[in-house]
Amino acid sequence: MPSADYRTLVRANYRQLSQSIQGFKPRREQNFLVAEIGKVLLGQHDPARRILVAEAGTGIGKSLAYLQACIPWARLNHKKLVISTATLALQEQLVNKDLPLFQPHCQPAFTFTLAKGRARYCCRQRLQSLVQGNSQMGMFDASEALTPAQQEQLAGLWRALEAGDWAGDRDSWPEPIIDALWAQLQTERHSCQPQLGHSHCPFHLARAELDKVDVIVVNHALLLADLAMGGGIILPEPESCVYVLDEAHHIAHIAREQGSARLALRAARRNLEQFNKQLPNLATALKDDGHSAVNRTQQALQQLIPSLTELHKQLQAALRSGDLAPDDQGCLRFAAGELPELLSHTLTTLKDEHKQLAQGLGRLQAQLAEALKQQPGNSVVSGAMAGVSLQQLHADEALSLCELMLRAVGPKHTPPARWLEQSKNDITLCATPLAVGHLLEQWCWSRAAAVIMVSATFTALNDFSYFRRAVGLRPDDGSQYLRLNSPFDYRSSRLIIPSLPCEPQEAGFDELLIKEIPRWLKDEQASLVLFSSYRQMNAVAAALRGKGHSLLVQGEAGRQALLELHRMKCDGGQPSVLFGTGSFAEGLDLPGHYLTNLIITKLPFAVPTSPVEEAMAEWISMSGGNPFMQLTVPEASRKLIQACGRLLRTETDRGRIVLLDRRLLTRRYGPALLNALPPFTRET
Repeated sequence: MPSADYRTLVRANYRQLSQSIQGFKPRREQNFLVAEIGKVLLGQHDPARRILVAEAGTGIGKSLAYLQACIPWARLNHKKLVISTATLALQEQLVNKDLPLFQPHCQPAFTFTLAKGRARYCCRQRLQSLVQGNSQMGMFDASEALTPAQQEQLAGLWRALEAGDWAGDRDSWPEPIIDALWAQLQTERHSCQPQLGHSHCPFHLARAELDKVDVIVVNHALLLADLAMGGGIILPEPESCVYVLDEAHHIAHIAREQGSARLALRAARRNLEQFNKQLPNLATALKDDGHSAVNRTQQALQQLIPSLTELHKQLQAALRSGDLAPDDQGCLRFAAGELPELLSHTLTTLKDEHKQLAQGLGRLQAQLAEALKQQPGNSVVSGAMAGVSLQQLHADEALSLCELMLRAVGPKHTPPARWLEQSKNDITLCATPLAVGHLLEQWCWSRAAAVIMVSATFTALNDFSYFRRAVGLRPDDGSQYLRLNSPFDYRSSRLIIPSLPCEPQEAGFDELLIKEIPRWLKDEQASLVLFSSYRQMNAVAAALRGKGHSLLVQGEAGRQALLELHRMKCDGGQPSVLFGTGSFAEGLDLPGHYLTNLIITKLPFAVPTSPVEEAMAEWISMSGGNPFMQLTVPEASRKLIQACGRLLRTETDRGRIVLLDRRLLTRRYGPALLNALPPFTRET
């Protein structure tokens, strides 16, 4: 594709857009972002590595920028544009606002849709079986009796699906569907295959639509789930895609979650025992054709079930004797990822036995699929397929857990976090990869036609290194980096750091907040107070209410209900004060008179309390690093920028930020954190 054709289209689309939208204001930073994305897509920096990491401050209009730059290039090069986001709010903004806004003004023309995971769609055959009185598992009867209300709801779902009035996805049904009922309806990877004649399956119909549209909007979890399976399973193959990862600072964390695995020993054993009891029924249903596969599965279970039982007993004994000592929450992390001898030996056996089980289940599934082709609509066979499918999912996760637990780690490689959780009724083995950069390189960076990553907060302490390490990019790999400041007038707003008598870690800081916060709320109409913990927030809220203050506190009502009440009070001229924790520091949009006074009680330093965080800090220390400076401070910098970003949401917004943590002035990391913030006018 000649670059001149692409540039001509981008310019023409921009003129059309600017002339058609009333009150359109050109944004220099937005145009710069469009131009830089275009250079990367055209391969002007590196034709073998079309990757851009662009930090675009609030108010630049990054979504409209990447739509302008990416859609024409993808269409001219016969690629799909996949836009992935971290939050539902941004998905809704793209699908309901940004894409419809740009669509009439774009050449080449494009179509778009929102993609959802399998679990958001019902399985047509499962729904039909339930309506006809069969349980989800067919002969593997594991479901409780349906209530009359649930039976009525199922009948309504089936009628609407049959009539074409419902697409089969949970989100578009006007009434809530309880989780326990939906679990019996949802599509699963092993049991719902198009070759089985499921041409009218809601998921496969939706999946077929993805092949017809030009732009697909997804969330990070769905994108990474597809990539982890090799790509092209739910979404198009990476080689045919241009990826835009919006809110991409979440990517490493979500990739880590996708790579995690768990195995609850007692629950797994009971599930397999129940499944084993039902296998003779399956052999009868399959007649002579299925005996070999059933026998192989039974043999695997006869080895696996005792192994799970024995491991549970050994771990219980070690926990009782004190050889293994979990913390107060029942969590025991294996330092440096090194397993106790009894675990490493038994997990090797469990790994082999789960492989044998997976092979037997695969043969069973193939036999059931063949039987269903010969007997379309046979609810007994389709129910059995659902039961075998569920066992395949369990076996896959157990195998992943064993592999993660046993994976040998070289001297320069980061070991996974490995731990066990002891509860009243079970012992669960858990593992999570810490370093996911090589996975992202393998899944996406090295395969995609192009990757554009955007966020308002990539840099930590004014540098991309923290993010680059997390996602597996190297300074010399050809990836490009861009940082664009927000066009907002930050200097017209104030950042106040009072000189307080004590710091957050000292005893008496709660009492200091109870004294200081009313001082900074006085005469203010719209305030947001951000806390580092629910405990502290609730303690301060109780004390201030005792002094007559009216507060809207996170957790006492739904997020949207609280925000709506806050807006109503502001619109009515009443002072309104919101109390919130970390989740209110990201994604909260209160423009104009809805927020003019932001109080941050404490720097957002995360204490490594989870096994994953502890393992990460431990590995940095073992490698000769400083976890606080390499992990805690950069992450606090990013979170502080996000928190301060709640104040100014439009170009005309004004206000002040009060930061009640004097460590910004007294500690050696303070200047770096301050200098990474937007250029507010500072006061002390």
